Amino acid sequence: VQLQASGGGSVPAGGSLRLSCTASGPNFSSNVMGWFRQTPGKWREFVGAISKSGHSTKSADSVKGRFIISRDTAKNAVYLQMNSLKPEDTADYYCAARGSAITVMSDSQSQYRYWGQGTLVTVSS
Repeated sequence: VQLQASGGGSVPAGGSLRLSCTASGPNFSSNVMGWFRQTPGKWREFVGAISKSGHSTKSADSVKGRFIISRDTAKNAVYLQMNSLKPEDTADYYCAARGSAITVMSDSQSQYRYWGQGTLVTVSS
């Protein structure tokens, strides 16, 4: 599975952005997908995950109520809708695929086998 993230940019606090992650390769629909973010000098932080079917999601407490994860299996894509953005949301955002048949929506980056390149989100105050 190869992943390509896009949609990052610069927005003022309170604004919105939608990140996209498109996948190529077989068995995309059989993967739990996750979003993580990272700022310089910090560990990669879990943002959220979505089940294979797209019917279940899991979000970090820091983004609950503001970020929404969705997927479109027909388009081999996963999305991260980010609303009410705050300066502390500034980071490189990464999408990831578990790469196995496991259904658990893990919040640990070590449980994800495939990673896209980061897309930078900058939120100004």
